[in-house]
Amino acid sequence: MTEKLSDTGRKAMIDPLLANGWSMVEDRDAITKTFTFEDFPEAFAFMTNAAFFAEKWNHHPEWRNVYNRVEVTLTTHDVDGLSALDAKLARKMDGLNTEH
Repeated sequence: MTEKLSDTGRKAMIDPLLANGWSMVEDRDAITKTFTFEDFPEAFAFMTNAAFFAEKWNHHPEWRNVYNRVEVTLTTHDVDGLSALDAKLARKMDGLNTEH
């Protein structure tokens, strides 16, 4: 079962993401990042690739796409806050972003 991150887990898993461009969402226990691409096909390809992992891990992002930008918010609704799944998906998205 997924659990909400402890203070120790938060420091180990979320702090590196914050150093890599993610930020905390105001008034929510969630992280967010905007990815910018050259054009719409690149942004859509990123979303498609990320969707495969989100589905595989049964952990789906809140996201919005406008042309070459993808705005992502991650939180685990089942625990009402951040979990290891959010950190895992954020790291995967960062990795997919470097592959384009």
